[in-house]
Amino acid sequence: MSAPLDLPRRYLVGFDPRELPHHFADVLIIGGGVAGMRTALGIDEPHRVLVVTKDEVRESNSTYAQGGIAGVLDPEDHFEDHIADTLAAGKGLCDPEVVAMVVREAPRRIAELIEWGTHFDEVDGQVALTREGGHSHPRIVHALGDATGMEVMRAVILKASARPNTRIWQNSFTIDLLTHEGRCRGALVWDRRRGPALVWARAVMLATGGAGQLYRETTNPAIATADGHALAYRAGAELRDMEFMQFHPTVLYIAGSARHLLTEALRGEGAYLRDRNGYRFMPEYHPLAELAPRDDVSRAITEQMAKTRHPSVYLDLSHLDAVYIRRRFPGIDRLCRGFDLDMTRDPIPVRPGAHYMIGGVTIDDDGRTTLPGLWAAGEVTSSGLHGANRLASNSLLEGLVHGARAAEDIVRMLEDEGPARLEVPPIAGAPVEGGHETLDLADIRDSLRSLMWRAVGITRDGPGLAEAAEQVEFWRRYVLGHAFTDPAGWTMQNMLMVARLMIAAASMREESRGVHTRRDFPNPDPAWVRHIALRVPSLEIEGFNHAISTEAHEV
Repeated sequence: MSAPLDLPRRYLVGFDPRELPHHFADVLIIGGGVAGMRTALGIDEPHRVLVVTKDEVRESNSTYAQGGIAGVLDPEDHFEDHIADTLAAGKGLCDPEVVAMVVREAPRRIAELIEWGTHFDEVDGQVALTREGGHSHPRIVHALGDATGMEVMRAVILKASARPNTRIWQNSFTIDLLTHEGRCRGALVWDRRRGPALVWARAVMLATGGAGQLYRETTNPAIATADGHALAYRAGAELRDMEFMQFHPTVLYIAGSARHLLTEALRGEGAYLRDRNGYRFMPEYHPLAELAPRDDVSRAITEQMAKTRHPSVYLDLSHLDAVYIRRRFPGIDRLCRGFDLDMTRDPIPVRPGAHYMIGGVTIDDDGRTTLPGLWAAGEVTSSGLHGANRLASNSLLEGLVHGARAAEDIVRMLEDEGPARLEVPPIAGAPVEGGHETLDLADIRDSLRSLMWRAVGITRDGPGLAEAAEQVEFWRRYVLGHAFTDPAGWTMQNMLMVARLMIAAASMREESRGVHTRRDFPNPDPAWVRHIALRVPSLEIEGFNHAISTEAHEV
């Protein structure tokens, strides 16, 4: 199967390697979230590590994670149960071996965080555990009540920053990966102070996070613009499962305000979902009611909003102990009070929002991509853990496990190769283009996000996807042909490229499975228990008119 996707050029910008500054590292890590930082912490001296972050190092999806990290820590819980819950949520597309590997490593990775100074919440001197949707047992560790990511990232950033072999470049935009002779060799990196520079590395780790900003309604911060997905695709790495974007069921919905995630742990502690009429509707949709997997809850909310012709449903915590709820969720309590809402008494308006990109760069157990020299971990990847729907609180866990395993694999490679051989290969770069007419990027961005929400959102259909493909192709034809000089333009080009990949994959999967729901194919189809893989046909084609090359792989 194939679908058209012209790429005007291999690199987004023209550059002459003879005229740019060059920097060298043994390991280049692109992204400063939990996956990137865990990789850095696994690479010791004498190997030199450079971490490049698009924004401040603390600004990542990992930092904003509220719920926690899933792991079997209770003697009454079992690895087999966590594995079964993950497989059930993934709706037939998980890799059982990957699931078992990640689940069994979870306690070790959580213990590691505690050793590094992470303070998880406790009850009677023991790490507190809560339950979230899709889990059969309380197994979620959390911190600061509802700010787990913030506490985890505080600890790992502090530890990584103190390492003498690790440098961190903040506010540095990675424009493209550098490839030569079928191998990733580094990256072209830009910031306002240094301008563009070539960073050469013996190993490159891609840990750039998600793609939520492709949608009008999202829980993700402004940086989550699918840059890593686009970098990898242009460099020739395989992407997989790009039709699967997970929508979080409960995003605070107040017109005119930013969207804020309201953690699934609220429902884990007993919160109900009610419609505008006060009716508790989830028992109608799923036997687990509010604790059903996220895809089921998001679809139910969407259907109930349509039935009641109302833009939201409501979280109800009024039946729970007010003192405990305020102590358990202090951040959400402050957030709601800012809108004159008392979370212990008032119904809280919520609706789904784009939350977690399940699809991404195909990796193996050690984080290796299909492009030699390039590893990846975290939300930018398709590892086989999540299948067609991610189980709550398996995301930080995935970043920790694959970051650690990738670090071990990279170190093995560096040591097998012997003393460092950092050389500048003869990359020709690309022609340096002239200026172009100014584009209103904000208008294109808003239009794209609205289109994705409408046509590639919680429910899709063939005609809508075809219309979306045609519209995105139109934007791509003139936007990708431009030569931009700052991150706003490069980000827009990345977003359009990844949107087109997502639309192509969603169009091909003619069934409903997990977070991918087709109105025209409403049921799962056993023939589609397989993955859709997308890649540029050749790593070394530096010219024009590439096409999506797709393969379907059996699970």
